[in-house]
Formats: sequence, structure tokens, C-alpha cells
Amino acid sequence: MEIVNTHQAEAWNGYEGEHWAGNHERYDTMVGSLNDRLFAAARIGADDRVLDIGCGAGQTTREAARIAVRGRAFGVDLSVPMLERARRTAAAAGIGNIAFEQGDAQVYPFPTAAFDVAISRGGIMYFADPVAAFGNIGRALVPGGRLAFACGRDHGANELDVVWTAMMRHVALPDPAEDDAPGPVNFTNAGRITTTLTAAGFREVRAEAIEPESVMGRDAEDAAAFIFGFGPIRFWLRDTEPAAVDAARRAVVEALRPYEIDGAVRLRGPAWQFTATWPGV
Repeated sequence: MEIVNTHQAEAWNGYEGEHWAGNHERYDTMVGSLNDRLFAAARIGADDRVLDIGCGAGQTTREAARIAVRGRAFGVDLSVPMLERARRTAAAAGIGNIAFEQGDAQVYPFPTAAFDVAISRGGIMYFADPVAAFGNIGRALVPGGRLAFACGRDHGANELDVVWTAMMRHVALPDPAEDDAPGPVNFTNAGRITTTLTAAGFREVRAEAIEPESVMGRDAEDAAAFIFGFGPIRFWLRDTEPAAVDAARRAVVEALRPYEIDGAVRLRGPAWQFTATWPGV
């Protein structure tokens, strides 16, 4: 198995992947509001063969398999802990037309023209070489095959900013302007994403601005504990004095209290829903 995105592979097979796998239901709840739009955009049919890129713990792969009742769903991800969780959950649900493999989508040897649809709920944001990765995904699609994915958006009110603002009163966080690593910060500009997809060979690229709601926890305390468990947060604060981290956590709790709505902390933020087509012969 070839992996070229080594930095991401290390993260998703370490604490980051273990945290997602151990809290997969919470993460699925956090980003679950993307699902309806993603599947509406993908237009999966009963006979379709579906490729789920960056499938994680497999929620979207399972949903794809349920829709493609006479087809199949195949999830690929870098993270062994998340894939182990995905396989167990699919088996417990009795879903037979589904499979998962560890792999780097940039170089994974997908069979040519083996899938009708490719989907991703954010997993496409972490490619080391996005043009190469999307080109590899495209070649796995049949002529006229569809791509649908959700990712972050660079403009729009983001209620999650209250978290970072509160945190930064007590601890130092990286400047997003200085972050050039693959990930959500650097896969948000519609023009750049469209150029990337076009360079990879896709056509009919369309972006729809959406504003999904993220459910972060039962209440402010629960949401803050969840946020401070995120892999990037733990990495950024690894050398910070415990007293400063505690102060930052308390500040985040207070910042989140106004967002306690109907038994949960709910925050809205900007995102894109992208679709594209792999050209016909």
C-alpha cells in the first residue's frame, strides 16, 4: 500500500484517528447536517457503485450502501482506527454491500471506471496534492460519473469563531494566515477548488454556499470538553501551562452558553456543497 500523504497518515493513525473512532457518534452528530445536501447532490441510484473518499467511521458509506440497494459502497480512508470502527458498525447493522480499505486516495489503485458516484463529507480537504488526488478519483469513475462533496467555505459568518476568540484570550493558537498545510483552513475558496477540479479533469463544476448547523454537545461544559479533545487543539496546546488551558476552557464554556438551544450547543458556519462530472468518452 502506497501512502504519499505521510503527515496526515501519521495524524489519523495516532490520537486524531483514535479520538474520532472513539467518539464517532459525536462527530457524526456534529457534521450530520451536511448529509441531506450531500446525498441530494450525489443523486445515488439503487444500482450505483459508490466511492466514499475519506470515509472515516463510515456513516456516509453506510447511507450510500442503503440507497444503492443493488449496487455497492466502498469507503477508503487513511485511518486504521476509524476503518476498524466503520467495519464493526456496518457489520452490526447487517449491511452486506459495503467494504472499507485503508488507502491514500491520491495514489490508491482504484480500478478504472469502477464507480458511478464519488462522495465525500469533508475528507477531500486533506490531500497533499489535490490535482493528483482528484485526477485519480476521476479515473475511477465511469464516463459521466458524478462527484459530490462538502467542505468549508472562506466567507460567511462563522459562529465557531466565538470558541477561538475565547480561547485566544488565554492561550496562543496558530495564525490561520500562516497555515499552508492541507486541511479545512486551506480548502475553502470556491475559485481555487474549481480550478483544482478542472485541472484534474472534471467538468460541470458547481458550488453551492450552505450554512450547516454543528451540534457540539449537550451543554456548554460538554461541548467545551469535546472541543478541547480535538487532535489539533491538543497539539497546539501541548506545551501550554495547565492553568492557562483551564482558563481557556472556562472561557470557552462561557462563550458557548448563549448557543445552548433545545438541549444542545448549536453553531452555524459557512460551507460549500460541490458537484462535478467526469467527462464522457
